Amino acid sequence: MSVLTRDEAQTRAQFLDVQRYRIELDLATGGEDTFASRTTIHFTARTAGDTFVELKPAILRSVTLDGQPLDPETLTENRLALTHLTAGPHELHVDAVMNYSHTGEGLHRFTDPADGETYAYTQLFMEDVQRVFAAFDQPDLKAAFDLTVKAPDGWKVLANGITEQQDDGRWKAATTPLISTYLVALAAGPWHSVTTEHAGLPFGLHCRRSLAPHLDADADELFEVTRQCYDRYHEKFDEPYPFDSYDQAFVPEFNAGAMENPGLVTFRDEFVYRSAVTDTERQTRAMVIAHEMAHMWFGDLVTLQWWDDIWLNESFAEYMGYQTLTEATRFTETWVDFGIARKAWGYDADQRPTTHPVAPAPGAVPDTASAMLNFDGISYAKGASALRQLVAWLGEKDFLAGINTHFNRHKFANATLADFIDSLASTTDRDVHAWAQRWLGTTGVDTLTPTVTEADGNWHLTVTQHGDRPHRLTVGAYDRDINDGRHLILRERFDIDVPQATDAPRATDAPQGEAATARPGRRPALLVLNDQDLTYAKVRLDDTSAETTLRSLAGVPDALTRAVLWNTLRDMVRDGELPPAAYLETARAHLAEEADLAVVQGVLTFAATQITNRYLAAADRPAALALLTDLTRALLRRTEDGSNPGLRLTAVRHFIDAAAQPDTIRGWLEEGSVPGGPELDPELRWRILTRLAVLGATDDKEIAAALAADPSATGEEGAARCRAALPTPAAKEAAWTAMFQSDTLSNHLFTATAQGFWQPEQADILQPYVTRYYQDAVPLAARRGPAIAEAAGRYAFPAPVVDADAVHLGETCLDRADLLPALRRKLADQVDDLRRALTVRS
Repeated sequence: MSVLTRDEAQTRAQFLDVQRYRIELDLATGGEDTFASRTTIHFTARTAGDTFVELKPAILRSVTLDGQPLDPETLTENRLALTHLTAGPHELHVDAVMNYSHTGEGLHRFTDPADGETYAYTQLFMEDVQRVFAAFDQPDLKAAFDLTVKAPDGWKVLANGITEQQDDGRWKAATTPLISTYLVALAAGPWHSVTTEHAGLPFGLHCRRSLAPHLDADADELFEVTRQCYDRYHEKFDEPYPFDSYDQAFVPEFNAGAMENPGLVTFRDEFVYRSAVTDTERQTRAMVIAHEMAHMWFGDLVTLQWWDDIWLNESFAEYMGYQTLTEATRFTETWVDFGIARKAWGYDADQRPTTHPVAPAPGAVPDTASAMLNFDGISYAKGASALRQLVAWLGEKDFLAGINTHFNRHKFANATLADFIDSLASTTDRDVHAWAQRWLGTTGVDTLTPTVTEADGNWHLTVTQHGDRPHRLTVGAYDRDINDGRHLILRERFDIDVPQATDAPRATDAPQGEAATARPGRRPALLVLNDQDLTYAKVRLDDTSAETTLRSLAGVPDALTRAVLWNTLRDMVRDGELPPAAYLETARAHLAEEADLAVVQGVLTFAATQITNRYLAAADRPAALALLTDLTRALLRRTEDGSNPGLRLTAVRHFIDAAAQPDTIRGWLEEGSVPGGPELDPELRWRILTRLAVLGATDDKEIAAALAADPSATGEEGAARCRAALPTPAAKEAAWTAMFQSDTLSNHLFTATAQGFWQPEQADILQPYVTRYYQDAVPLAARRGPAIAEAAGRYAFPAPVVDADAVHLGETCLDRADLLPALRRKLADQVDDLRRALTVRS
C-alpha cells in the first residue's frame, strides 16, 4: 500500500478544493465478509493537472469521472489516478465492494457471542477511511458529507449527524459541516440506546444489547458528566458546540480508548462496566468523556493541517479533559491520577531513543506511516504537561483568550503550530514563540536537583537544572509534626523560576541553569521541588529530604505531593539511583496508610509489573511476591469494615496477581467470594483463573466450564488468556499458532492470548519462543497490518526475558529493512526497556 507523504498532501491541497461527498453503504446484502460502497465526490481543480483518489476495495466495480468511465484496472495499490483534469468542477463516482475488518480498522464487524447479534462501526483514523469509501484522504481537504446506509431489519444506524430511517428502510444522516475524512463515523446494529436532551441538543448513549443492564445502571452518571463538561466548555470557549447532536457509542473490540468523531464519539465498551470498579476507574472514564468532548473544538472544529501537529489535537484534549473534569465534576483530584499514572507514560517515552518533540519540525513527519508512530506518551501526557506549565507561566486568562482567538480564526478549517502560537501571542506580552521552541520543539526530560544549606538564621535553596527549558514551579517546605513525628506539616509553598539555558556552549552533562533563594528559619525536614506538579521534569531530593521521604512518605499531607514523591522514587529506580528492593520496602512501609486510591494503584502497578516482573532477577522474584502479598493483606485488613470498597477491590486484584501458591485464591473461587467481601464478579473470576493457569493449578476443562458460565466477549477473551497461560508445551504451541500462524484472531482475542502467553514463572518452557518471536512477528505484521503489528509489539513481545541475548536478538531484528513501521517502533521501545532493566539489575 502506498502511504501518503506530506509533500503529496501539500500538492493535492493546492490543486483541489473538495466540496461534498455522497456515500451510500449497503450493509444488508453483502453477507458476513463484504459490503457495498458507492461514493460520489464533488470537487474542483484549481488548474489543469493530475491527481489521485484513495481506495482499498475487495472489488472495484466501476469508476466514472464527469460521466466518462475510467478503467478500474488502473487502481494501483490504494490509489486511483485521475489524469488530465481540466480546471473547474468535477464529479467522481466510485462503486466498490469492501471488506469488513476484524482488527478494529475501517468498518469493523463483530458478532456478540452472548446473544448472536451483529454490529458494525467505523474507525477511519489516519488512512482507514479508504477501507470504507473512496476519498481524497488527508485532513486539510475538508468537505461536507451525506451518508445513506442500507442496514438489516432491526438495526439502528448512528452517524455524525442526526439519522432518520427512510420509507425504503434506508437510514439517512444529516449533512455534516465541513469535516476531515478521518472523522466520518458510522455505527450500525441493534443498539440499546438511552437518550436525553441538553441545551437543545439530543444526547444519546448506545451499547450492545447484551450490555444493556450495565449501561442503564450508569446512564445517569454518564449523562451527568457529559452535561457538566458540555456546560463548562461553553463557559471557556466562545464558539458554541458545532454539531447537531452528541452521541456516545460504546463499541466492541475497539483499538483505542475512544475516538472523537464529531457528534458520534466511539468508546471501547469495556467502559460499560460488567464488574465492580474503583472510583478512580470511574474517574478515568469521565476523563475520557471530557477528553473526547474537548476534541469537538480541538481537532474537529479546528483541525491540524498535517499530522506533524497531532499535539494540537491530543495534548489539548488531554489537558482540557483533566482540567475541566477537576473544575466541573465531583472528580476534583484528577491531577493526582495524571501525575502518578499518565505522566509516567510521557516520562518513559521521552527517555527512549524513539523520542520526538511534542511538535516535530516541518518535514519530520514525512508520511502517514511516520505520523501514526507519534500517538504516544509524548503527544498526550508530555504535551498536556507542557500546556499545564504554559498556563502556570502565561496565566489562564491569557491562555483561554488565545484559544478563543484561534477558534475564531480557523473554525471549520485547518491550522498549524505557527497559527496557534500567533493566536496566543496576540493576547499576551510574553514571548510565547520562544516558549514554544523550548518546550514543544525539543526532546528529553529535564532534571531539577536541589542543594540546601543553612547560614545566618536562613536556609538557602539552589535549584540546578540539567536541561534547557524554562520552568515555573512550586516548592514545598515541610516540617515534622512535633506531636507526631510520622506526619509532616506544610510550612510554606513558594514559586521559583528556573532559567533556561544561555547560548554559551556547555558539556552535555553540565548543569544548564540555576535558580537560588533564601528563606528564614531552619532548613525543612522535606523539600519538594515541583510540589503541585505544574511542570514536566524529573526532580531529585536533597539527602535530608530523601531520608524523610523513605521514612515518612505516608505522612505528607497532600495527595498530589505524595504523587510527585512516588514519581521521584520511580524515576530513581529506573535511573539506577535507588535499588528496586528499596522501592518495594517503601511501598510496604507507607502504602497501607495511603488515602488516595490513584496513588495506591499507581505504586502497586509499578511494583508488580516493572520491579517484580522485570527489574529484579529471577532469584529475587519470590521474595518480592511475598512482600506484595503481605502489603495487600495489610490493605485487606484495613478495609474489613467496608469503608473503602475501591481500595479493597484494588487489594484483592493485586493479591490475586501476586499469589505464589494457589490455595487461597482457589478457595475464593470455590466459595464465590473473598472473606469479608467482595463477591466474585466475572472480572475477578477470570483474574483468579488466569493466575491459577499460570501456576499450573487449573486445566482446559475448568476454563471451558468458566466460558460456558460467561459466554460473553469478555469471557472469550478471558478463556483465551487462561489457555495461553497454561504452563504446558501443548498450550503454548496452540497459543503461538493462533497468534502467529492462523490469522483468524480478532484484535482483542490476539491481545488476550498474548497477555496470557509470556509469564515470568515459566521461563524454561518459554525460552524457545524468544527466537521464534522475531522470526514470526515480522511476517505477521506484514500480513495483518498496523493494528495487529502494534499489538504484537506491545503484548506478544517476550518482555519477561531480561538478558543480554534477548537484547541482541531485538537489536538484530531492528536492523531488518522489511519491518512494518508500527512494529519497528514498538520493538525499538521494548528493546530499550530491556536494556534499562539490565542496567537496573546490575
